[in-house]
Amino acid sequence: MRISTRINGVARQFDCQPGDTLFDVLRRMGLRGVKEGCDREGTCGACTVLLDGKAVLSCITPAPKVAGREVLTIEGLGDVASPHPIQVAFADAGAVQCGYCSPGMILSTKSLLDRTLVPTQEQIAEALSGNLCRCTGYVKIFDAVRDAAAALQQEKKDNER
Repeated sequence: MRISTRINGVARQFDCQPGDTLFDVLRRMGLRGVKEGCDREGTCGACTVLLDGKAVLSCITPAPKVAGREVLTIEGLGDVASPHPIQVAFADAGAVQCGYCSPGMILSTKSLLDRTLVPTQEQIAEALSGNLCRCTGYVKIFDAVRDAAAALQQEKKDNER
């Protein structure tokens, strides 16, 4: 089956077989930011991507479901030369250690902060609830989300001037 979609802002077409997940397709495309941590049970969040701005687990998302939609992976968010403010906040807060969960945490944070730049503790917890971290712990991650929100609020104010 031939699928047309947009991945990281670029129109893409791919072939998928019955049973292929979005994770399978992204990895075949060389996008290594999606990780497999829970044997495709959808319980760890390491494979999180944004589908039309909403955080989804690519390991349990059927590939055909993305037809005509927008997929954002960590590779499309920012890079070393021009990191996204959320990526900067995670690095500055020490919210990355081994880095395995970071792409999913960062994309889940983006989905949240696209909806509200003043998230409550409960909203942060809900947004990150499907993402597991075994190294850093959640205090620094929650701090990074709050720092990212503040940075994006400031960026918004600066752009309004």
